[in-house]
Amino acid sequence: MQRCLTLAAKGLGSVAPNPMVGCVIVHNGVIIGEGYHQKYGEAHAEVNAIASVSDKSLLADSTAYVSLEPCSHYGKTPPCSDLLIAHNVKRVMVGCLDTNPLVAGKGIDKLRNAGIEVITGLLENEARELNKRFFTYHEKKRPYIILKWAQTKDGFISKLHPFTKEENWITNDESKKLVHTWRAQEQAIMVGTTTALLDNPALTVRLVKGKNPTRILIDKDLKVPASNAIFSNKAQTIVFTENIPPIYFDKLNMTARSQSQPIEDFAEQAKNNISYHQLNFTEDITIQILDYLYDKKITSLIIEGGAHTLQSFIDKGLWDEARVFTGNNYFKNGIKAPIITSATSSVQMIGNDELRIFTR
Repeated sequence: MQRCLTLAAKGLGSVAPNPMVGCVIVHNGVIIGEGYHQKYGEAHAEVNAIASVSDKSLLADSTAYVSLEPCSHYGKTPPCSDLLIAHNVKRVMVGCLDTNPLVAGKGIDKLRNAGIEVITGLLENEARELNKRFFTYHEKKRPYIILKWAQTKDGFISKLHPFTKEENWITNDESKKLVHTWRAQEQAIMVGTTTALLDNPALTVRLVKGKNPTRILIDKDLKVPASNAIFSNKAQTIVFTENIPPIYFDKLNMTARSQSQPIEDFAEQAKNNISYHQLNFTEDITIQILDYLYDKKITSLIIEGGAHTLQSFIDKGLWDEARVFTGNNYFKNGIKAPIITSATSSVQMIGNDELRIFTR
């Protein structure tokens, strides 16, 4: 089962909104096949593992170890439980149950009804931890939320404007590369208007190999210009706003409203991968945002700032991890970093930067 988990982890950043799954097939104490879910929409772990077995006749006397309950429904691919039954696998060892309502024990029942011995709960905690994004999405009906920021030793997240991007940088190059690795692992990344205007972040993966996350911008009054790096064609961008630009109203059969940018700006953005979603800013926008992302099947979200956006999610208890860098420098004044209380944490050093990871 540990080998299943190791294999499954290779799918991080490539299989969402599906879970990461690994499968190992054993005959008389010898591994005869293994596989994992490599990419969303492609073959599942059990399919790849069985395909790797050279002598299929051995399957009837073999045990299949699977890190997550085999699926029992038709999605992008046929049910894996049907495949195990078709090959008359003798026994199936399962890491943890799938709490997706489409499965939720149905895969186990199908295997047992076919006469296959099924044992569950092998390295269950480790299996659930591996798919914490998937389980949070289905059980809490929202993405798994990771807060990330860097602060100085005297507790500032940013200098006061004006400043250059270089003057405001807190962490070292090694930490920056790690952040890009994290971006490649998650489905979406979000900032607010102030961060977009002052930092002009691209929010893409550039220092490592990996897929760019969907960029999310909270921009109530559409202040961020089309020239901002967040609107590049390198990735999808979703803008949460109070008023959708007129150019998009024809699509939505809505009446045009006033806008703070020239219509040409929005025409330029329309050429890129930009979409707008209207929020009611007189009510709690955090819940509206998370509900929208849930509907879009986004299972994980990194929030990179600024201080107001981060603190709003902290105050509402809407977060799962916080990854906080403390650089080896002082600003003496500026914008104070968010504050987390009542959470467990671990610490590691990234060069001369301290990385503290809080978990709820």
